[in-house]
Amino acid sequence: MVSPIKGLQLALLAALISGVSVFVNKFAMVGINPLTFTTTKNFTVGLLLFSFLIFSKKILLIKSLSLSQISKLVLIGVIGGSLPFYLFFTGLAQTSAVNAAILQKTLVLWVALLAVPFLKEKLSPFQIVGVILLFASNLVVGGFKGFSFNFGEQMILVATILWAVETVIAKKALKTVDVDLVTGARMGLGSLVLVFLGGLQPVTSSQFVSIGVTAVMLLAYVSVWYRALKYAPAVVVTSILVLATLVTNLLSSSINLSQISLMMLGAGLLLSKLLWSKTRDFFAPAKLKL
Repeated sequence: MVSPIKGLQLALLAALISGVSVFVNKFAMVGINPLTFTTTKNFTVGLLLFSFLIFSKKILLIKSLSLSQISKLVLIGVIGGSLPFYLFFTGLAQTSAVNAAILQKTLVLWVALLAVPFLKEKLSPFQIVGVILLFASNLVVGGFKGFSFNFGEQMILVATILWAVETVIAKKALKTVDVDLVTGARMGLGSLVLVFLGGLQPVTSSQFVSIGVTAVMLLAYVSVWYRALKYAPAVVVTSILVLATLVTNLLSSSINLSQISLMMLGAGLLLSKLLWSKTRDFFAPAKLKL
């Protein structure tokens, strides 16, 4: 059995990936329709995860799932893997990466509201103080200039609330369903909904490179995030995820536009290396060594 400490470690890694990812996505999607951007990226990740399920033969586990378990997977795909992605990236195109990151990480507030009655979890005073300090630290860094409450920020907030609902459903599903099936359902079914909405459109070779880098980040994030959620309480892992706002803010405050392409390339290479060296860790919970 994996220790809850591993869940906290994975949550920290997820926060780091998320903080970098929001920043990189802001520039990667320039000149690309938000729906096309998120659909192509999610569809790529969904294909990779589906291929893994087939290769590992975990796809056969679907046969043993109950109707209730399958229903949860469908809800995770629809509520968490489709509409909120479109809302978030459309909103991201209309606001700063810092504002988007902070709004997205209010996830802990919405999860806490749902986790107390539905998961019987508790948010300790220590966690509350820690989350407040993390949010406040963005003022010290200096990259956060305040919210404009425009339509883009409103879309990101709605996306975050949908992800909070998904988090609670996923936490329940992860008690009895293999984590890779949950991850695959989220990205696979979710991307199919986006394709149905007409989001899979032709892109140029340079655009596909940008999408490819962010797809690697998304694959790394979801692989880590669902394991963190499986091994630790939802309110705990979402509290730690708030750290991502600082990562995004620091990057936004210290890196200029001329460094973006180089940083995207470096991030893609580093995450590719991470995924290559840690594949067994990510996809074999019983052998997790993080």
